[in-house]
Amino acid sequence: MSDFIQYAEEARVWMITTTSTSYAVHLTAGGRLINLHWGSSISLADAVQLAGKLDTDWVGGAETAIDGIEEYPVEGGLHYREPSLAVRFADRTRGLELRFSEAEIIDSATTLRLHFVDEYYPLRVTLNYRAIADCGVIERWVDLRQDGGGYGEIEILVSASAAWTIPFLANYRMSHLHGHWYGENRLDRAEIAPGSSFLINSRTGTTGHFANPWFAVDDGNAQEDSGRVWSGALAWSGSWTIAGKRFSNGKFQVSGGAGQDGFRTWLLTPEQPFTTPVFAGVYSARGFGEMSRSWHEYLCRRVLPCPGEVRPILYNSWEATRFGINEENQVKLAEIASRIGVELFVMDDGWFKGRSGDSSGLGDWTPDPGRFPNGLSPVIDEVHELGMKFGLWIEPEMVNPDSDLYRSHPDWVYHYENRRRSESRNQLVLNLARADVAEWVHAQVDGLLRRQKIDYIKWDMNRPLSEAGWPMEKRNPERVWIDHVTNLYAIVDRLREDHPHVAFEMCSGGGGRVDIGMLARSDVVWASDNTDGLDRLAIQNGFTQIYPPRVMLGWVTDDHLNRGATPLRWRFHVAMAGVLGVGGDLLGWPEERLNEAAQHIDSYKAIRSTVQQGLLYRLEAPGAGDRRTAVQYVARDRRQTVVIAWLHAQQFRSEKPPLRLRGLEPDAVYELVGDGGAWSGVLLMNHGIDLPLTGDFDSRLLHFVRR
Repeated sequence: MSDFIQYAEEARVWMITTTSTSYAVHLTAGGRLINLHWGSSISLADAVQLAGKLDTDWVGGAETAIDGIEEYPVEGGLHYREPSLAVRFADRTRGLELRFSEAEIIDSATTLRLHFVDEYYPLRVTLNYRAIADCGVIERWVDLRQDGGGYGEIEILVSASAAWTIPFLANYRMSHLHGHWYGENRLDRAEIAPGSSFLINSRTGTTGHFANPWFAVDDGNAQEDSGRVWSGALAWSGSWTIAGKRFSNGKFQVSGGAGQDGFRTWLLTPEQPFTTPVFAGVYSARGFGEMSRSWHEYLCRRVLPCPGEVRPILYNSWEATRFGINEENQVKLAEIASRIGVELFVMDDGWFKGRSGDSSGLGDWTPDPGRFPNGLSPVIDEVHELGMKFGLWIEPEMVNPDSDLYRSHPDWVYHYENRRRSESRNQLVLNLARADVAEWVHAQVDGLLRRQKIDYIKWDMNRPLSEAGWPMEKRNPERVWIDHVTNLYAIVDRLREDHPHVAFEMCSGGGGRVDIGMLARSDVVWASDNTDGLDRLAIQNGFTQIYPPRVMLGWVTDDHLNRGATPLRWRFHVAMAGVLGVGGDLLGWPEERLNEAAQHIDSYKAIRSTVQQGLLYRLEAPGAGDRRTAVQYVARDRRQTVVIAWLHAQQFRSEKPPLRLRGLEPDAVYELVGDGGAWSGVLLMNHGIDLPLTGDFDSRLLHFVRR
């Protein structure tokens, strides 16, 4: 299909089509844009037929015919539902009266732009739709513009990127990711009662640990491999809100965008328009598994900066040396890391001036002369000589009050003149909304990359925004909630353009900055500071609902939050489910453990391309008690498949049924590497394979190759 946007002029119906889905909207006789269809592919004639059934604009008290199906509800008139757009004009008028102006189909018929203007005030609202046809994704966003000059400012109070209409179902269940520091991105599913709402959000100025800007909706019956699922994700790394509403008429809608209640989003002038972040949507006719694979395809094909690269195995020195870091112990760690097969050595916090603990030094990005008397070059050169790449930890958006930077520029942090400056982890947040501060941050990181042979940056952010004031900005101080993020994006984009050989890992006290917006400028992300294997299985299950294993970094460490020692094999197998890293204190590992680690790393190298670039099938989800967890990765040519399975605990001598695989070539024969056994694809998918898992914390890795 060459035209992914179709238009029926007489019926005023537009339809956006991907390879697997259709999305149709209709402009009613009364000028209201309503949703006709979001789901499996239909024809334009089908959509026109639907429009004939819904072309009505009746209003009855506080109810209307289009409650729950209006494409982008705005505040104003006899419309009392939560608006996607609310503004206050210069004369203090609230509410909008929008009139359709024109439609454009651009970008080789992949993008639809629907323009609306206010009947009286100089406000233009443009709804944008872009078909990402090969991934089954539709991107939506909104442009807000003040036409003409001399009017004054328009306050944007609410500006959702989209309102997604879910087809009329008997029941609605909303899936979402929730958590906290050390427990991010855990999956939950909540039934939505009639007349109720469901809200997830972040008010921290970052994506946040408490929730993730993603949702999925089904009728309560969808499973991993069956059922209809509608899903959306917001490409934004600041404060955000996603709200699901089940209306009194039984219909359901999910809206979302940047910002938080109590703060206006933007101050609109002719010189300062506003564009919302992209809110992308996916429909799956075959359950949550197909939904996830569609998201993974979208991210890998259209979002990630270097999707085809295979990520190296890294070692991070934090848990080994913490703030006792110095040139000598880093070189010793690098030597051991190289010996067990590590490919990237990352030096973490503590390397810079005055950083004897977490209460000092942030902002002074020069090597500490006591710990690194010859600078970083001796360590970097040794790492490169050992055949590894070198990475460095930074936290450039932050500053300690005990630092030269803060003593010189106390006005550079977010603050109010008559409020205390709340410290978290003994640090404050630099006002990245200021152009001079943003330029300084860029210059610091750019200077490091130009002076040193650095191959990898771990960019951290260990606290949220607070007292987000800007006393010098009298006109629009609330712009910080938007400008901090857009300036951060611009800094990283410039750094990537000027230093294309440098890879970036994004971290925020663990998994507090995982979203589509940040992934557009990241090579990997840190899913959680929690490296406990059992906890990680739940975190990784939630993470992969939308984000691919290709970006999910996991470490094998000595740190176990909830339990005593677990087998090294178990810990490696958990970390091998994404991008493998090691973070334990190698200086204290006995030779036997180092040899075992080297064997696991060799095994990962053999399966890495399939894990990172293949298709993910979640075979069995983690749970309590003696539950088994299993994931499978299938190479795109279906010539290889990898299965990793974990048994949490064995109770009552219970046995598990054969594990049934997915996604294989039915008529092909698959041989188990290292075993010699062989099974047909149809047998593996229908009967399954027995796994000899026994006791507590047992695990297996199976690598099949097609004959």
